[in-house]
Amino acid sequence: MTVVPLAGPSSDVTPAQIRDEIGKDRLVAMYEQMLLIRRFEERCIQGARQKKIAGFLHLYIGQESIATGIFNHLDSATDYSVTSYRDHAQPLLLGVPARELMAELFGKVTGIVRGKGGSMHFFSKDKKFLGGHGIVGGQTPIGTGGAFACKYQNTGGVSVTFMGDGACGQGTFHESLNLASLWDLPAIYVIENNEYGMGTATARAISVEMIAESKAPGYNMDGYTMDGTCLYSCWKTAQTFVGKTRSESRPSLVEAKSVRFVGHSISDSQPYRSREAIASLRESRDCIAKVQADLIETDWASADDLDAIDAAVKQIVQDAWNYAEESPIPPVSDLMRHVFAEEDQL
Repeated sequence: MTVVPLAGPSSDVTPAQIRDEIGKDRLVAMYEQMLLIRRFEERCIQGARQKKIAGFLHLYIGQESIATGIFNHLDSATDYSVTSYRDHAQPLLLGVPARELMAELFGKVTGIVRGKGGSMHFFSKDKKFLGGHGIVGGQTPIGTGGAFACKYQNTGGVSVTFMGDGACGQGTFHESLNLASLWDLPAIYVIENNEYGMGTATARAISVEMIAESKAPGYNMDGYTMDGTCLYSCWKTAQTFVGKTRSESRPSLVEAKSVRFVGHSISDSQPYRSREAIASLRESRDCIAKVQADLIETDWASADDLDAIDAAVKQIVQDAWNYAEESPIPPVSDLMRHVFAEEDQL
């Protein structure tokens, strides 16, 4: 088992060394990806308040570095991914147009699943994204199935399953890890521990502090702990566990110690923590602000450069918003389509 210190992927590697290994161009690109996730979801909040987005809305704000660091080591031609209802970041990182995602949130026929999935059920067959799932832990067996497909078809791919800390108490979590280890599957399970399962602090719901360190040995697999608020830690640790899982066809369990700056969902007013506490988290643990500061400090980008990136990202989001507003709603004839297998699919 490998337990990665929170300060970095190993005690011998510094954040500066990881930054240099990533390189300027790749780091700027990942910064832009994180910023796109952040700006997209900030606009989603506006859409929900204006009643343009209905239903549940779970945001990834504060956790952007986790998926960004991991997806930088994945290949959508061979690798599967799946997640929970907090599922906006993954398709954006896979290159699904923001237009299709925003249209889905608006319930429009041009959405990624033709307006039928909403916020919790993005899906992309082309990108091997096996969807967002509304049932806590429900995605875990599906991600395990993706890993089984990789091994059965001998593609060299891996399957990454993202979940919240609350999913660790579900039976599907333990059943999936057991089978993945028993069958030597290239499965990676990423626990995004944002310190709360809905409104309950993780410490009040999970009996151990280091989840991967404690649970991985029980399933004879490697465990990794990384700082989910640090892009460098996420990127370097992912380099290790993705590479090892791919080469050895053995499962890995990863815990990303993170934080969310918003409520569990758009309807959560967060009575369990104060505004001062949230402001303090934003000031000290914002993964985007950390990269922004480092880019400026190393002269890899100026304030003007970062402003230009932000303006370009906001334009992408505005274009997606306009596209969603102008798109048609699904026709009534679509109501019962894609529910059962259709004749031409049998």
